[in-house]
Amino acid sequence: MSTFSYINDLAAKCVKNNSIESEQYIKYDVKRGLRDQSGKGVLTGLTEVSSIHGTKEEKGSKEYCDGELRYRGIDIRDLTDGVSAERRFGFEETIYLLLIGKLPTESELKEFTSLLASYRTLPENFVRDIIMHAPSDDLMNLLTRSVLSLYSYDKNANDTSIPNVMAQCLQLISVLPMITIYSYHSYNHFIKGHSLFINNPSSRRSMAENVLLMLRRDKKYTELEARILDIALILHAEHGGGNNSTFTNHVVTSSGTDTYSAMAASLCSLKGPRHGGANIKVTQMFANIKENIKDWSSEEEITAYLSKILDKQAFDRKGLIYGVGHAVYTMSDPRAIILKKQVEQLSIEKGRHDEFELYAKIEEIAPKLIYARQQGRKPICANVDFYSGFLYSMLGIPEELITPLFAIARIAGWSAHRMEELITSGKIIRPAYMGVLPDGEYIPLTHRK
Repeated sequence: MSTFSYINDLAAKCVKNNSIESEQYIKYDVKRGLRDQSGKGVLTGLTEVSSIHGTKEEKGSKEYCDGELRYRGIDIRDLTDGVSAERRFGFEETIYLLLIGKLPTESELKEFTSLLASYRTLPENFVRDIIMHAPSDDLMNLLTRSVLSLYSYDKNANDTSIPNVMAQCLQLISVLPMITIYSYHSYNHFIKGHSLFINNPSSRRSMAENVLLMLRRDKKYTELEARILDIALILHAEHGGGNNSTFTNHVVTSSGTDTYSAMAASLCSLKGPRHGGANIKVTQMFANIKENIKDWSSEEEITAYLSKILDKQAFDRKGLIYGVGHAVYTMSDPRAIILKKQVEQLSIEKGRHDEFELYAKIEEIAPKLIYARQQGRKPICANVDFYSGFLYSMLGIPEELITPLFAIARIAGWSAHRMEELITSGKIIRPAYMGVLPDGEYIPLTHRK
């Protein structure tokens, strides 16, 4: 038997001996995915970092409502509106808000921004020895490897005191954009065969500006491009303690491990197509839709093709319209609403407003189609992934960087939750699993069949 056939045989035996019937989960009232039968998340912890709501309790019954996201009690709409009204960058103050628990004063923000800028440097030869030594077409894996490698450069890597962890988190927040963009340039050169260039970040520019500065050969970008990317970073920075990558951070942190390991674990979680990797599926789906719908203004043609996707006759034949629907939000996702406004502005500047209108039409049509097929189980809305891919496309951000860009933002939330877990918990997270296989007997080797 060939190795390939033998592996397939082993896999088949593994499947046969590891299949638990779904009825077992119902019998023992197991909350699969840590959700109850209605889809509501099982309460596994408390947090002051952020809160999200898609329903509200009215007179003992659950009512669907417009989505709400608050960072440290502050509505995300007020936060982004305030930054936009003052025509400044807000991701840095969002990091401060999430980590410290309150908005910084003007002097506090200036000092904090300077600290982040001072951390915006990698160890000597790190780019050559770590990032470029073994380039990969999977940037999330390269990010994870790079973060774990930074452990070796830290003399106090295992120190979990709050001041040391704070310093480690701020350093990782500051260098992750560099690692991300340089990893892409390495991949683009060594694997794709394009010319290599490395732009150093600027200590005088914001995180959003530096992403564009390092990514583009000519280092040029418009003010609107940078400000909209800044808003996108704010919107992706945090989303409660229950999302997969943040919960992973809580679990790993509760074991007492180091900061680099905790962040690497979150990166591994975010990579998954059911979590951070979902935004790439939206981008790929829309590329397919644009190829197959001739008249982007025709609601009839759009509806027909979306129906084919849901019927598993088009795109990836999974029966899913990516970017529509959310585990918590029902009537609306506030992040999608905010991002939609920003995307429309940029689409006008880029001469791609016809594409924006296609997105807007699909946002209107798709939830109705899904809702009808689910027989009105709960309202459906577009989520933040729906417009983010189009935004990044207009910014010239390649598909390979879409999920890593999510990580650049979300590491702020992971850091806040790691600090919170270290400060308030003190107990390892260890849920129960029930063994349901009947007892067996040991059979001597010569008697086995």
